[in-house]
Formats: sequence, C-alpha cells, structure tokens
Amino acid sequence: MISTLEKEVTFRFLKARKKDGFLNIISIFSFIGISLGVAVLIIVMSVMNGFRTELINKIVGFNSHLTVDPYNNKIEINTVNQSLKDISKNLILSNSGEAIIIKSETSKGILLRGYKSNDFSKLKIFENELFLGDNKKLLKNNISIGKELSFTLDLNVGDSVTLMSSAGVETIIGNLPRQKTFLVSSIFESGMAEFDNNIAFINLETLEDFFNLDENDRNLEIYLNNPQNIDYQKSIAQDNFPNDFVYSWSDMNRSLFSALKVERNVMFIILSLIIIVAAFNIISGLTILVKNKTREIAILKSIGVLNKSIVKIFFLVGIIIGSSATIFGIFLGVTFSMYVENIRQFLSTIFNISLFPEEIYFLSTMPSEINFFSILIISLCSIFITIIVSIFPALKAAKLDPIKALKYE
Repeated sequence: MISTLEKEVTFRFLKARKKDGFLNIISIFSFIGISLGVAVLIIVMSVMNGFRTELINKIVGFNSHLTVDPYNNKIEINTVNQSLKDISKNLILSNSGEAIIIKSETSKGILLRGYKSNDFSKLKIFENELFLGDNKKLLKNNISIGKELSFTLDLNVGDSVTLMSSAGVETIIGNLPRQKTFLVSSIFESGMAEFDNNIAFINLETLEDFFNLDENDRNLEIYLNNPQNIDYQKSIAQDNFPNDFVYSWSDMNRSLFSALKVERNVMFIILSLIIIVAAFNIISGLTILVKNKTREIAILKSIGVLNKSIVKIFFLVGIIIGSSATIFGIFLGVTFSMYVENIRQFLSTIFNISLFPEEIYFLSTMPSEINFFSILIISLCSIFITIIVSIFPALKAAKLDPIKALKYE
C-alpha cells in the first residue's frame, strides 16, 4: 500500500521548479520518447493489421475460396455431397487461359477467366458500387475488364478490343495465333490494382473454343459462407473430390502472408527499441533527481521515513512518467490510426508525392485496423520497461546515508 506521505512527496518531486531546469528537460524528453514509441508502434501495427485484413478481403472477394482442379475426370456439380453444400454459398464451373489484349497500337498480356453467362453475376465484384455496365451476363462476344486495364488501354464500355490466343489455327501459310474481337460489356473494380490490370472475364464456352479446351478441363470454384476456417473446409472438399487437386486462397498466397507475419513481428521488435531508449532517459532523470533531492531524502530519513518508503517514492515518480507517457502515446497512436488515410491524402497533396503506390502495395487506399489486443500488449510492454528502469534509481535513493548527506549539503 502507498501511504499519504509517500503520495505527497511523490507529487512534490514531480512538480517542476526553476532550479531543476535540466532535470525537467530530461523528464520531458523521456515523456515524449515513450509517447512517440508507443504511438508509432500502434500506428505501424494498425496499418499492418489493416493491410493484412484488407488484402485477405480483396483476395477472398475476387478469387474462389476453394478450387477443385480435375486430373482426368470431368467435374460434375451434382456429385457434390451435402456436407460441402452446407458450407458453400455458390458452386461455379470455370476455366482460364492466358492471352494478349490489343487496342490500337497497345497490347498487354492478361489472364482470361471464363464463366457461364448466369454464373458471372454471382461473383462478388458486382457488389462494388463502381461496377460499370448494365449487362451482367457474359454473352459470347462480350468481355469484362478491370478498371486499371481500361486506363492502360484507354477503353470504355462499348469499345471493341482484339484478343490473341496462345492456341494456334492452321492456315495455308502455317500455324497462326487465333484472334477474336470482343465488345467491352462492363468494367469492374476489385480494389486491387494487380487484379484489375491483369484479369478479364469472358463467356466460358467462348473461352474454351478460343483456347481449344474441353469440358474436362473445367475447374470447380467453391465460394464458402465463411472463408476464414479454410483448412477444415478444404478437408471437406478434398473428401468430396479425393482424386482431384483441391487448393484454397490461403494456399495460393501462403508465402505472401508468411512474409507479412514475419515483417510485422520484426517491426514490433525494432520499434520497441524506441521505447527502451526513451525509458533509459527515466534512469538518467531519476538519478539526477536523487542527486538534487539528497537533502530532502536525508531529512525524510531523519524523521523516521523507512527505506522502503523512499524506494516507493522514486519508483512512483518513474512509473507516473512512464504510465502517463504510455496513455498519451495510446491516444496519439489510435487517433493517427483512425485518420491515417486522410493524413496520407493530405501529405500526398501538399508534397505532390505518392506515399502508398497501388502498383506496389496492391491496394488503392492505406488500410488501418485498430487491434485492442495489440494495444494492450504494447501498453504492458511499455509499462514493464518503465518499471524495470525505475528500480535502480529508487534503490540508490534508499541507500543514501542521511548523516553524510546532511554533512555535505
């Protein structure tokens, strides 16, 4: 327990006085250093958590949650068992191939995905308000392209483009790449520039004819009700298709998310050093405080104040500085994290620079997700470091000899 005397002396030592000018500067720098360390940690963790969550949502929203790739036999939707149907929202047959899209003198390699006309409208990209085009069905000569690809090739809804297939067609002069003209029926925006610039959709039968594929090559795309518990649901799909290759969105992006996890942990360790360095300023400040308060400590001991009370007093001084700095840092970090995208746009406008380029980070906006568990861990680490560095000066104050102190003061 902390006595009234200990509280009074602690708050008296915390009050700034003119003769303690240098001590006050150290205390201010300790406060600012810990606050900034906590705030930067919260901001970085929030942005990285938001980036991971947003990336998962974009990947899961654009790609199938589970994909069944047949080895030999044709996949039939009516062979799906009830357990797989219970966890699935949509079961869609698809196929894909790589092609070159040509507009005037500009060409680009893209991945074509083929869907049946009625299945195309089941994709999640239609939930995006930025979807352009009235026709949500893929007719045989229609193509749906991404927003970034439309910018690259200067295309709008209703324009015509030429696709060149990797499959050849025999002519009198030899084998030539197959070409076909398509009408841009719609423009979608997935939220990921990488997808919008490199993937387009056409009718499934048209795609198979374009690439000389047959129905046995079709994949089964499974869209789940809840794609988070993906490993368990993958096992259900594998049981349903034991002779086919089953993979999930997590399998396709495992290396990416592993790298993000390692990066997040490394950033936490590196940025924690800011708090540690700032906390060592508390040692300096408390040591100088002990030196400046030698006379007061000697008087307290002379009137019967115990050594453990002296330890508590200086220990509380360090804890109050560290705890108040941590609380202010939490407020600063959470506030910055909530408005990080607004701040990014403001800085980009003022300095005319790109702080979050889409082509590198895949996302069009800087995401942020405030995780209260992460804030709790950061706060506990900050306070724990403060406790550790406050022990040594407090013990040193308790060991002070009152007779020698009063003699030389």
